Order: sequence, then C-alpha cells, then structure tokens
Amino acid sequence: MKMKRYAFYLKMVTSSLIRRRSRMFVALLAVAVGATILSGLITIYYDIPRQMGKEFRSYGANLIFIPSEDKSYMDADSLKKAVSYLSPDDIVGVTPYRYKTVKINEQPFMAAGADLAQAAKTSPFWYVSGRWPQKEGEALIGQEVADIIRLNAGSQFFITGMTANNKPFKRGFTVSGIVQTGGSEEAFIFMSLADFENMAGGDNAIDIAECSVSVSAAELDRVSKIINENVEGVTARPVKRISESEGTVLKKLQSLVYLVTVVILLLTMICVATTMMAAVAERRREIGLKKALGATNAAIVAEFIGEDVFLGIFGGLLGAAFGFVFAQAVSINVFARSITFQPLLAPITVFASIIITAAACFIPVRRAAEIDPAIVLRGE
Repeated sequence: MKMKRYAFYLKMVTSSLIRRRSRMFVALLAVAVGATILSGLITIYYDIPRQMGKEFRSYGANLIFIPSEDKSYMDADSLKKAVSYLSPDDIVGVTPYRYKTVKINEQPFMAAGADLAQAAKTSPFWYVSGRWPQKEGEALIGQEVADIIRLNAGSQFFITGMTANNKPFKRGFTVSGIVQTGGSEEAFIFMSLADFENMAGGDNAIDIAECSVSVSAAELDRVSKIINENVEGVTARPVKRISESEGTVLKKLQSLVYLVTVVILLLTMICVATTMMAAVAERRREIGLKKALGATNAAIVAEFIGEDVFLGIFGGLLGAAFGFVFAQAVSINVFARSITFQPLLAPITVFASIIITAAACFIPVRRAAEIDPAIVLRGE
C-alpha cells in the first residue's frame, strides 16, 4: 500500500512537471546554470593554490638551506636529511651550490658549482642564450662575465685559482650558453658540481641550497621549523618575499571566488523563486480544487517540494558535469594547465542545488498553502 502511494506521488509530481515543461525548463535552466557556476568555482577555489603555486615557482626558490651558525658549509648527507622532511610530491627542485673566487685572464670572478639539471627547475626565469651544459668541461657564464671578457657560446676559456688544499689549478672550459636574469646571477660562472670538485676539490661540501616547493606559506614555515629542530648543521629559511606574496595573492583570489559564488547562488534563488511564484499563481484553481476534495496543506506542500527536489537533482547533475567543463576552460585559459575531476564534488553540487531550490521555493510554497479553496472556486 505504501509503495503504491509513493508511486502515485512520483507520478503526480512528474506529470505536473511535464504539463508545465516550458516554465519548469526555465527553472531547471536557472538551477543548472547556478550549479554549473557553483561546481566550477568550487573546483577553481580548491585548485587555485596548486595552480598559483606552480605559477609562483617560476619566480624562483621559496626555501633555502644554509649552514648553521657554527658551520662553514653543509655536507650532502645533512642536506638530504633536511629535504626528506618535505613531501616528494611538493618538491619542484632542490639545487645545491658551491662558490669560489677564481680568475680568468687575471680578472677575478665568482665560480658556482651546481646541480644544473635542478637549477633549471628551481630557477626557470633564467634565460639561456645557447644551451645548458650537457657534458664535462662545459659552463654557463653570466651576461656580465661575457661582456667583460668577450665570450660567446662556443668560446673556450681557462680558469685559474687555488684548490681547497691551497694548490694552484688551471682548468679549461667551453661556454655552452650565456645566462641573463637581470640579477646577480649574471656575474657568475656556472658549472656542474663534478667539474667544480675536480677543479677546486672539497668533496661533499655545500655552501647553500635552493629549494622550490609547492606548499603554502604557513606549511613552509612549519616544515622549516621542524628541519631546524631535527637536522644538525643545516638551517632552513623560507624566502619571505616569495612565500608571503604568494599567500596574499591566494587569499585575494579565493575571496573573489567566494564572493562571486555567493552572488550567483542568490541570483539562482531569485530566478527559481520567481518561476515557482508564477507556477503557483497559474495553479491556484488546481490547488483550490485539490483542497476542496480533501487535500491537506501538507500534501500540497509535499507536491511542490517534490518538484523542487526533481529540479535540484537534475539541475545539480547537469551543473556538476558542465561545472567541470567550465573550470577546465578557466584553468587552461588562465593558468595554461588542466585540472583533475573531483568525484566528491558531484554529490555536493546536487545536495547544494536541492538546498537552493528548497530555500527559493519557501515563499511560493507558503503562498500555495494559504490558498482558500472557497474563494478560488468562486472565481475571486
């Protein structure tokens, strides 16, 4: 008996929607558009930190490792232990550096030994005319160095200096490329760590390491504190200029997305409420007749709520699908990167759509319940 009653209720609701399909289509379209914007903006809201984090990584490292106050250098094992406190999924690159003053034609310059493959990741803003070193004996030189000693890509030069054991050395290099950054890097000569150690000695010593990690400023501070407390000989320091700027931009963007979402939801509620108010006015005689035949206010309200739930479910499903398409288009056009679909977002969008339609129909349903059958059936 109860199943028959539910089946009759379902048939009554669906037939009511079908009979007024043009008006209900407008309400469904409003819910679907609102759900699309809601789903898309929520996806963007939670994806912004990842996307913006990748964008900010193009400005360079946001964490550096330096020797502790009682140390003149770090060793590779200590650096490796410090890096182990970072999530591998968040690390963009880690570049250890060694520095030494050398001479070219008796003119002093600063040579830097580095993991150049990682340097390309932590310093993507470097513009290299030529190419990065690919084999032993190749070096990158800064634009300032190239201008002083007049070297070009493919030129050969000799570096002289003293090793870590105070022995003189002379080593030939070939210029693979010229670095332009607009900063201090243009005054350096960059080579691989292996070439640097063969030239100057001092194996396993690291002067500084730059790390580019895709996490929030708060998380960066937390991990830095843990590293400083647990790794001897290494001090981790967030680059505040980058991490704080990133946090400020993220907060503003997320606030903007939140504000737009609220406005869209309000507009959707107004559109649905207006449509349902018109539907109630159109069905006054039908509602009055049902009441005259014994229908209770609860039954009238249940019928309208059923229609609202249908609109919310179908509008939410459409919104979840089109919302991902919308968020994907925004992400590709703004960040030039795709996003991943979040399965949990579909039921959240449907549930939110049901709540929105239910809230929007509060006044229309109340009007329907207040209809007096005697007055309506008299034609007044």
